[in-house]
Formats: sequence, structure tokens, C-alpha cells
Amino acid sequence: MASFKTVMKSGHPPTLFAAFLYFDFCFAIWVLNGAMGPFITETYKLTPAQTGFMISLPILAGAIMRFPLGVLAQYIGRKNAAITEMTIIMLAMAYGFFYVNTYDEVLAMGVLLGIAGASFGVALSLGSGWFPKEHKGLAMGIAGAGNSGTVLAVLFAPPLAQVYGWQSVYGFAGCVMAIPLIVMIVFAKEPPDAEHQSFKEHVSCLFQKDGWAFNLIYIITFGGFIGLSNFLPTFFYEQFSVTKVEAGRLTMLAALMGSGIRVVGGYFADRMGGILVLSVVLLAAVGSFLLLTATPSLALTTALFMLCFAALGAGNGALFQLVPLRWPANTAVAGSMIGEVGALGGAILPNVMGLSKQYTGSFAYGFVGYAVFAAVVLGCLLVWQRKWVGTWVGPRGKVLTPAASEPGHAAPLGPVTA
Repeated sequence: MASFKTVMKSGHPPTLFAAFLYFDFCFAIWVLNGAMGPFITETYKLTPAQTGFMISLPILAGAIMRFPLGVLAQYIGRKNAAITEMTIIMLAMAYGFFYVNTYDEVLAMGVLLGIAGASFGVALSLGSGWFPKEHKGLAMGIAGAGNSGTVLAVLFAPPLAQVYGWQSVYGFAGCVMAIPLIVMIVFAKEPPDAEHQSFKEHVSCLFQKDGWAFNLIYIITFGGFIGLSNFLPTFFYEQFSVTKVEAGRLTMLAALMGSGIRVVGGYFADRMGGILVLSVVLLAAVGSFLLLTATPSLALTTALFMLCFAALGAGNGALFQLVPLRWPANTAVAGSMIGEVGALGGAILPNVMGLSKQYTGSFAYGFVGYAVFAAVVLGCLLVWQRKWVGTWVGPRGKVLTPAASEPGHAAPLGPVTA
């Protein structure tokens, strides 16, 4: 606790809390259709492929919107961008409450839910902007733990949908969005770490190989987290014939594990190195995905998903310990770009799972595909880190120190492309 207090004293805790709350409520709204998937599927008699597409659409829309919001935040400020986004989300929830009555309108609502998914890069940059670089991993882990909004969605949306109808959940969500909006307005302060740069400088990370290496890793960690978070209520409901509310509670156990471990991932990445932590969690993800193909019992499946989500959550925290080290001057844009591509991976997963179920009668092929992909990325990480260490990051992914730049190591550079 003493170490934690030291970290908090080095920054601005009220802004960090506001960023966490902002991301938490946005995340809950982003995954609403996934949490209510069994209800929507039953209402419109959807096929597994249709359900997968419906669940994936908010993820896809949110991924596309992340980078533009990150760029906007560089010009109007991260606090103002967050306030603007939350205001638009409340209007979108009003549309869902009053006008969504057909499957096509559910798809349109999925695009609007994507607005909430755009909050990621801004929330993390806002929350960590007051903290020195040696503590940014923990600060980003705390702000990023707002993906615990998945827990809120799967815990509250199914019971509310069962009692009041699933369209009413949009209305409830719009009302509670006022909480993080007020907290942001009253308590948050714009961090002092922004630099005035040209648009070309802002988007330079899009044209660097490191950025795309980070993207592939994040497709596994965050893409797996968001994709599975959205699909698990449908998976539990169809695979084990549990009730819709029970499916939400089982999903909550896995999502809660992944959200909480994200902070731990950032903490250990600060101390042990983000590259080392990523290597361990990718290996754990490969193992858990492969074990899930055996279709174990409900209890063992839930335990495996908890292990899988823990690995993915720790990986999310570890990766974003590295982001401000690689792009210290435009963390918001780099984070948004990486988050955008990573979320695209999450949009693929529900579709793959739905197609696998529809055409093979099993979800196993979806798990195998993600396990193979994670194994390939793990192998690539072992190659990439040879170029990273000593250039912009220290051994195992820790903060680069003067000792790491002595003979035998490359000196710290500005933007690098490999």
C-alpha cells in the first residue's frame, strides 16, 4: 500500500478516478447487445451467424471510432472529448429506448453503441497524463480497469431485460451515464503532458512497424477480451442450456477476473517489464484456448474462461505500460490506433464463433483459430523485442535507463520504424 500511495501522490488521483469511471460506464454500454444477446436472439429467431454479426457490430463500430476520437482529443483536450462523447451517448440511448423494434434497428443501434467503445485511448491517456513515466503502467492499468464495465452490463442488463424488456435497458443506461459525466466535469483536470504537434506528427505511429506489432498483440489480448465478453452470454446459454440471467452471471465471473487483473498486469509490467509479462500471458492464453476445445463441464469451462480472461486482462495492462514509453508525446493517438485495431480483432471473434457453431455444430474451431494466432504472435514478440530493448525500452520491457544505453545497447531514439 505504501508503494501505491507513492504512485498516487505522483499524479492527480481525481482525474484518474474520473477517467476510470468514464471508461467503465462507456464499456458497459458498448457491450449491452452482447449482454442481451440471448434475449435479442429469441425475439427475432436469429441464426448463430446472425447473432454473431449482431454482437460484433458494436465492437466493429467502436474500433473505427477510436482513432478519430483520439485525434480530436489532441485538439480540444481529452477532458472535453470525453464530455462530448458521453453527451452523444446519452442521446444514442434515447434512440434505443424509443425507436428500436426490428432486427435492422438493432443493427443500427449496434453502430450507435460503438460510440461508447471509442473512449478507450482518451480514457487511458487522460488518467495517466498526470503521472511520471515510471508509474504510467499502473495508472493506465487503473484507468483501463474500466473494462470492468462488462461486469456491470452482464450483471444488470439480463435481469432488467427480463423484467422490463430488453429495449428498456437502453433507457436505464442513458440515465446512469449522467454519473460519469458529472464526475468528469467536476473533478477531472486536463493533464499537462500534451504537446502541440502537426496532424502528420500525430498520426506518425500509423506508419511505423512498432505500431503494427502492438496491434497484433492487442488483437489477442483486448480483441479476445471484448469478443469473448460479448459472446459468452450466448455461448453459455446455447452450450449448457442455462437461463439467460445465469449466462450473464457466469460471464460476469470471467469478465471480473480479466478487468481486475489488468491493473495487476500494469503493476508488474512497471516492475518486471511489459515484454516479459506479455510473453507469459500469451502462453497462458494459448493453453486456455486449446483446453476449451475439449468441451469440459460447465464448472471447468467457467474456470478456464476465468484463467483465459485473467491472462488477456494482464496482457492489456502490460501492453499499455509500453505504449507511453514508445510514444511519449502522442500517447492518446497511439493508444487509440492500437485500441482500434485490437477491437477489430474482437469483432472477428463473435462472427467466427457463430459461423463455427452454425456450420460445424461446435464452437471448438473458433477457439483453435485464436490459439494458433496467439502462438504465432508470441513467436513474433520474441523476435521484435530484440530490436526494441535498448532502443526505446529497457531489458524485459522496463523503463529505459542510462545503463541500458551503455556499449552493447543502442542509444535511446525518437521515432523508430522497426
